[in-house]
Amino acid sequence: MMVANWKMNKNIEETELFARQLLPLLEGVSGVEVVICPPFVNLPALHNILAGSQVKIGGQNLFWEVKGAYTGEISPLMLRDVGCNYVILGHSERRQIIGENDTIINRKVKAALNAGIIPILCVGETLQERENQKAREVVKEQLTQGLKDIVFAPGDLVIAYEPVWAIGTGVNASSDDAQDMISFIRIYLARLYQPELAESVRILYGGSVKPENIAEFMAEKDIDGALVGGASLQADSFARIVRYKQNGN
Repeated sequence: MMVANWKMNKNIEETELFARQLLPLLEGVSGVEVVICPPFVNLPALHNILAGSQVKIGGQNLFWEVKGAYTGEISPLMLRDVGCNYVILGHSERRQIIGENDTIINRKVKAALNAGIIPILCVGETLQERENQKAREVVKEQLTQGLKDIVFAPGDLVIAYEPVWAIGTGVNASSDDAQDMISFIRIYLARLYQPELAESVRILYGGSVKPENIAEFMAEKDIDGALVGGASLQADSFARIVRYKQNGN
């Protein structure tokens, strides 16, 4: 599973151009689910071009209520109405810059599942937390609180492990580091739920993923895909990540 997180980039014209460039580049690709998460205002344009293709779309966030007096917010039903299958929740930029905590993120995960949208729950530690030997403790707490009282069916939850120190810095965690934490996440999910349900959860790595390093991460046993930031902004670059097997990277 390869997910493009565009963050606050691209206008509608650029979005339409990207979609038209990407589709022919993905012809013949199988066995990989592709999801693009653009800014909210670009979702309808992207949906119009990608509808009927193998590429799905997702939101970068949502609010936990379905409607009401919440100025500036987007409800899960609004995302579903424009064709979203997925939504990114708990991204470190939402946690660090906007101040979202695990309680807020937990409410959003519940809202997404109730609306039939698959949440991509992001977890990850800062550099200081890793240096203080607290990486697993931090990720465990984010999972425990983010999934509190959450019930989901097989395949209805995605986890993205994004070490905060590797996002947008050009410094990625080693594949060994990523595998170690993602293996820990899967084992912990099996404790929270059941082993079979934990196995159904796709766990992605995110953090300066590029065409040049994607194969290294995907060779690891427990890594099921990637959440891609900057390298997803160009159709050719993102297509090379999706097609990493065919490209021989």
